Amino acid sequence: MTERIYNFSAGPAILPSEVLRRAQSELLSLNGIGMSVMEISHRSRHFAPVLAGAENGVRELLDVPENYKILFLQGGASLQFSMIPLNFLGKDETADYVLTGAWGVKAVKEAKRCGRVNVIFSTENENFKSVPAQDELNFTRDARYVHYTSNETIEGVEFKYELDGKGVPVVCDASSNILSKPLDVQRYALIYAGAQKNIGPSGVTLIIIRDDLLARVPANQHSLLDYRAIARSDSMLNTPNTWGIYIMNLVCEHIKQHGGLAAMEKKTRRKRVFYTTRLTEATVFTADTPRNRRAL
Repeated sequence: MTERIYNFSAGPAILPSEVLRRAQSELLSLNGIGMSVMEISHRSRHFAPVLAGAENGVRELLDVPENYKILFLQGGASLQFSMIPLNFLGKDETADYVLTGAWGVKAVKEAKRCGRVNVIFSTENENFKSVPAQDELNFTRDARYVHYTSNETIEGVEFKYELDGKGVPVVCDASSNILSKPLDVQRYALIYAGAQKNIGPSGVTLIIIRDDLLARVPANQHSLLDYRAIARSDSMLNTPNTWGIYIMNLVCEHIKQHGGLAAMEKKTRRKRVFYTTRLTEATVFTADTPRNRRAL
């Protein structure tokens, strides 16, 4: 094959060609050690700089303050729908949820298993076609946190601002637009994102969590669902996805080499203009359309 195919389907997205070529060149021997990154011990001196590189890359790109921990988990962003309320929502406590699409619906379903959920905004009756203005959100008194999805891929609905919780800790599912633009991390108590859209391959979930939220993890939490225990072990409470973290490290290096997140945001805007124009110009086909014609 001589031409790369651009995948706009659900699930894993395309990775930069430079990153794939670099990974290909090191597939059999990482830094000349004679073993693949998928074969070495995750506790070895060879993997330590890979893990540190991925963490430092994310911290530098997003300007993550020192009072936040960066974790690399498994289970996808969907596990976070359960893990967040399991850690921060008791049965007699309330969490606010902003509902703007299918992923938010799934998050609400899991949170209801742990405590009270107050959906403070929803466009479900309108097939999720919009997001609220900041002044439309009225937070529950003493809410443990407010959760929202910054970009709902299924419905194509994205927040153009960063939600202000007015004192309520903000939790954001940023799976679909993480590292596509600068982010004011200090606005958030917890940010989570599946890697497969902008950071790396599927199988790794990035967590950025503030120290004061970590301190709220209940005692006797299940070990692999305990953010505090995972943070203490530097994301190695069990064997992490070494390959995924390695690719994330390369992606962070790639983004830095190409101008950082400000450059990524400009690139994203250009793509939106291009594809919006193409979709507007595309022919709408019906059953009567000649089969030899092609749409976008």
